[in-house]
Amino acid sequence: MTAVYITIDTEYSHSLASRKRPVSRAENFARSISCVTPDGPAGVEFKLGMFNRHGLKGVFFVDPMPALLYGVEAITDVVRPILEHGHDVQLHLHTEWLDQAGPRNPLGTRTGRNMRDFTFEEQCVLIDYAKHTLMAAGAPEPVAFRAGNYGANDDTLRALAEIGIKYDSSHCPGIANSECSISLCENYRRPYEHCGVIEVPIGCIEELGGGLRHAQITALSAWEMIAALKHAREENIANFTFVSHSFELLCRKRERVNKLVRRRFDKLCAGIEAMDGVYTATYADNPPVAIIAEEPRPVLPVNELRAGLRMAEQVVVNTLYGA
Repeated sequence: MTAVYITIDTEYSHSLASRKRPVSRAENFARSISCVTPDGPAGVEFKLGMFNRHGLKGVFFVDPMPALLYGVEAITDVVRPILEHGHDVQLHLHTEWLDQAGPRNPLGTRTGRNMRDFTFEEQCVLIDYAKHTLMAAGAPEPVAFRAGNYGANDDTLRALAEIGIKYDSSHCPGIANSECSISLCENYRRPYEHCGVIEVPIGCIEELGGGLRHAQITALSAWEMIAALKHAREENIANFTFVSHSFELLCRKRERVNKLVRRRFDKLCAGIEAMDGVYTATYADNPPVAIIAEEPRPVLPVNELRAGLRMAEQVVVNTLYGA
């Protein structure tokens, strides 16, 4: 059996909050979390409904740092429906919000884009603050973490171990130039003990030209995602992680539904429901197990037809929903 972790980075928009004329908290919630549009909702509650219709479980990495600007109740509004629908809440952290914190900044005047921009001690303070803010918003104590922008380093993992968080999922082998500075190369594609925690890489497939492409809803076609899961099952791979965002089914301006990407998400959920030998898992109930293996985990080999059709689909997506 292959465990599938469908992870949703669930976050208010820092860019909407930091404009010269920032949007209200309510508008940020509508455009980043609930994703209400004239075509209906496409955000967290939409995904929750989709998961429940297909009998799946989701992992929502929730960023509590907007509480620095909006207060804890803003995070409670995110956490409550996830738990009410029976899904998993874990910890996400975008350090960009420190520039909106004013006197609430737990590091005084220190700011930075990524976790890796801070010392080990500062990262301990940030993770501890974020963990307790998430719990104050009603979430259970988190056991897993993902850095905003994937921007972690080895000190992040050491800080997580210090705070008592056992799992990290910031390593993304399928993005060659990501902001992650964890000292693991693209060959580390299995859950692996590193710097005191279990690092759970984001899934990937082989790309045209020999590189890797990450398993994100906006990065792969539904055909590729389902093929990747079938390949993982056939190779007896214990787990596979997908990544998405609370607002990912919208166009870039977050004002309209991206119907092609929403269709991908629907097909992925339906495909998992119909597939023997795979099941969706959570960190709360069935976390990944570290595996020691001499060889890198195999990935779905490139298929020119699948890749070509995805590229053509991406052109359509960018043309219709790029604004």
